[in-house]
Amino acid sequence: MPFPPAMTITEDRLLDGTVILHQPADGYRAAIDPVLLAAAVSARNGDHVLDLGCGVGAAALCLLARHPDLRVTGLEIQPALAMLARINAEANGRAAEFKVVEGSAAAPSLDLGPFDHVMTNPPFHREGRGTSPPGPVKAVANVEGDLDLAGWIKAAVRLLRPKGRLSVIHRADRLGDLLAALAGRGIGEVRILPLWPKPDRPAGRVIVRGRKGSKAPMELLPGLVLHRPDGAYADEAEAILRGKAGLIP
Repeated sequence: MPFPPAMTITEDRLLDGTVILHQPADGYRAAIDPVLLAAAVSARNGDHVLDLGCGVGAAALCLLARHPDLRVTGLEIQPALAMLARINAEANGRAAEFKVVEGSAAAPSLDLGPFDHVMTNPPFHREGRGTSPPGPVKAVANVEGDLDLAGWIKAAVRLLRPKGRLSVIHRADRLGDLLAALAGRGIGEVRILPLWPKPDRPAGRVIVRGRKGSKAPMELLPGLVLHRPDGAYADEAEAILRGKAGLIP
């Protein structure tokens, strides 16, 4: 399968080299967020998972590396990234387990879902706030477009089957927006995991997981420190990034 035209592609590795990831050299590039998101998904063999806004497939392929007996569907609005996700599925021998659908979360295909799990890394920035990232690929991936965060979460919940689980990674300073987006959606058993860049720094990211149809109370988890003071990964974070451990039981 050829790479998207007029796009320089790099070949990178995740999970201690076990996941091959082709991605654009410029613009949107997967870092550790999709690895951490995938590590937060608690799935059973045979479950069907949706990666909503899958990009080049980083989270989906990290999840399949930990749970090879799942089925994962990726929904991606940008054709070039969807093409790379399919290339990455083939490169990792996961073409049968990971299917990529081009489309918008604002208007997903009528035959999509329902799913046992939805995992998602929504665009982090509100439209019109601050300077838009350079290049259209990165801008679409990082700035809310047809859907704001509330609309994105509404779409994700709609695609969940009853008792299905939703896992979201987002900026910590938008936790209030994320919890407001979940309110009234029938999501309970909400668990919040702060991710601190260093021991003395405020959380930069949060992972929030909830269950459709549950009435269990919200729980604030102890959280994860990503780096030691010297900048090296903390032991627990490194185990997750190498694929040796999960995040939320």
